[in-house]
Amino acid sequence: MVFNTPDFLFFFIAVFSFYYFFLKEKTKLQNILLLVASYIFYAWVSLKILPLFVLTTIVFYSLGIVVSQAKTDKYKSLFTALGVIFGVGTLLYFKYFNFFLLSFKSIFDAFGLQTNLHTFNIILPIGISFYTFRLLSYIIDIQRNKIKPTRNLIDFALYVAFFPCILSGPIDRPATLIPQLQRKRIFDYSLAVDGMRQILWGLLKKMVIADNCALYVNNTFETYQGQSGSTLLLAAVFYSFQLYADFSGYSDMAIGVSKLLGFRVTKNFDYPFFAQNIAEYWRKWHISLTSWLTDYVFMPLNIKWRDWGNRGTIAAIIITFILIGAWHGDNWRFVIFGFYHGILYIPLILSGAMFKKTKLETYKWGLPKLNVLFNILLTFSIVTLGNIIFRSDNLEQAFEYLRGMANMSLFSISIIKSGLALLLISIPFLLFVEWLQRNKEHGLSKLPSNIVLRWMIYVSFCIIIYKFGIFNYSKFIYFQF
Repeated sequence: MVFNTPDFLFFFIAVFSFYYFFLKEKTKLQNILLLVASYIFYAWVSLKILPLFVLTTIVFYSLGIVVSQAKTDKYKSLFTALGVIFGVGTLLYFKYFNFFLLSFKSIFDAFGLQTNLHTFNIILPIGISFYTFRLLSYIIDIQRNKIKPTRNLIDFALYVAFFPCILSGPIDRPATLIPQLQRKRIFDYSLAVDGMRQILWGLLKKMVIADNCALYVNNTFETYQGQSGSTLLLAAVFYSFQLYADFSGYSDMAIGVSKLLGFRVTKNFDYPFFAQNIAEYWRKWHISLTSWLTDYVFMPLNIKWRDWGNRGTIAAIIITFILIGAWHGDNWRFVIFGFYHGILYIPLILSGAMFKKTKLETYKWGLPKLNVLFNILLTFSIVTLGNIIFRSDNLEQAFEYLRGMANMSLFSISIIKSGLALLLISIPFLLFVEWLQRNKEHGLSKLPSNIVLRWMIYVSFCIIIYKFGIFNYSKFIYFQF
């Protein structure tokens, strides 16, 4: 059950109706309803793992209270470490255990040593990477005295399981979401309208742009050995837009659904394709993950190694990005993907430009200045090269794909394939809309005040989705992470 399916529509209408019409201003009952709905939503996707999910929630709820009541900093650190070990250990087991076994087996086989290691049929809990980081930030923030533990188990369980965000984020911090769970919530018309607009924008990105890009990208990556360099290059570019439209489309819908329920959750994308360097790109891409690892991994390491100067910062950033890569899955290509992005930071660190904010300078008629456009295109290009590693099945395929792209056939003209014209129109349309709204929260944040024009836009978007959208209800890319 995902956002772009009829199942979710009926599910949400039922939840929304009870939430506002029967439980209006009854915060505790609203939270119970949302928790039950969240568990139903999760069980619909991963029923077998639901008991583990509930158990993990109870463990961290209890640890939060224990850490807050610890009489000394030593005991606080001890119980926090136990929570981190439990959370990370659970993540490592379900997500990486088979990967470690296969890696050890490969090493032994390389030296001619026979092993009896066998992989296990381990079920990967959907969304485990996202809700584990929520749990870890909760326990760490208590230990750092940034928040106090909630004594209400329902509120805490809902913070962990909140259904709009459980499968692919955003990764909300406890200080952002828990206080909202404890306040009275009544229907906010303006917030709901903005939420509906954001859902509409997310649906268009997912069903019209991402899913149509997938048709071209999947076919090219499956047959890459027989494709020209220009076809491979075009597929790589389309994949960058597919990944962005798919993931940011999900985030738009998650944030929009949350707004309909009266919540403001963490913004996850801030028009990353307008970034002028790799550091700015990561400040705009998957913001909740990047900021999480910045606060809990990069900053502690950078402070610890500050006496090393730039070398310490480089080491801290590379480790952080290796973790970002590894967070995505049990394949060495993700580690290399993270290492690649970490290396790209080195010129920014050495020049002192890593933390500097760039200005999006434009001409009077609204287009970006040439130097800004050059920086944007350069950043997009190096991101797209990295995405080839991210999209490939393994490192061997990634390197073969890059070799196939880097030859004279790169300059050949590809045969126009079915659906290509749609992408060559829809992607510039995406960039045009987001450029106009670049200082706003999402692509439909600011619309004409004239009601007729507004509804013309709504109807036009619905027609575009109906006419050009892919209605096979494919899963979102980040569900696998």
